[in-house]
Amino acid sequence: MQDVIAHPDGIYAVDSGYGRPHLAAIHLIVHQGRVAVVDTGTNASVPRVLAVLAGLGVSPDAVDWVMLTHIHLDHAGGAGSLMCALPNARLVVHPRGVRHMADPSRLWEGTAAVYGAERAFALYGRIVPVPMERIRPVADGEVLEMAGRRFRILDTPGHARHHICIWDEGAHAFFTGDTFGLSYRELDVEGRAFVFPTTTPTQFDPDAMHASIDRMLSFAPQAMYLTHYSRVTEVERLAVDLHRLIDTQVAVARAARGDGVARHVEILAGLEQIVREEAARQGWTLGENEALDVLREDLELNAQGLGVWLDSLRVPEPETV
Repeated sequence: MQDVIAHPDGIYAVDSGYGRPHLAAIHLIVHQGRVAVVDTGTNASVPRVLAVLAGLGVSPDAVDWVMLTHIHLDHAGGAGSLMCALPNARLVVHPRGVRHMADPSRLWEGTAAVYGAERAFALYGRIVPVPMERIRPVADGEVLEMAGRRFRILDTPGHARHHICIWDEGAHAFFTGDTFGLSYRELDVEGRAFVFPTTTPTQFDPDAMHASIDRMLSFAPQAMYLTHYSRVTEVERLAVDLHRLIDTQVAVARAARGDGVARHVEILAGLEQIVREEAARQGWTLGENEALDVLREDLELNAQGLGVWLDSLRVPEPETV
């Protein structure tokens, strides 16, 4: 099967096809003939998931759970379409995300505000609602089971207030969405991964992100499965880097002057300088411009998110998803 990586413990990473190869992963957990899906990619990802299930000899009606780490559309845009193809599945989501999966209109408006309506539609298409009776909101600490395999839900804000991470007791690993950052395989050096925090709009909270990372570390995980992109080990080393880079990005934001476009440009320039420094620190084999190209869109979104966070320190932020 193309665009599929088989990991230990019955875990498969499926390239969602979003953006570029190995940008966003959908994870399948196959256990005793039953399946759980973690994150769904976009509408265009659905045929890929169904093709991988067929290649594994698993029927769509064997999927018990579709678990969303959060409802940003690169993670959840295809949830409604995928649920239409999986007759027995329940959609697992943070309680804050339930209404947006049942009625995605406000979720779409928020995404269009970030990307622009035309580009948002090109990226995600029409978001299909999920019937309320098929949605399972999950609380912090709740445990789901699948053929005896247990998944513990952790409420992990920092990237978004509607973010959960999923502890797979069988694999002794977390599915982390965006809470444990981004780790692109192009930046690996002799199998040694690099991880970069994501501070995208609109709910970045550095203190909460630090706390969520530390809470996951308390489980002593053997691996983390990131949506961007899949399995990393050496978890303690990467966590140290994440904490350091969260603080470094916050310092860049706090040092920026002015407002609006001028401030955004200054924050973005500071983030690009962080990447240049990390290239030397990590010993990347990619050239400076190539490394910046790998992270360029994420840096743009991080700069936007840091700007929103700075503004939230001045006035109370209205409740959003």
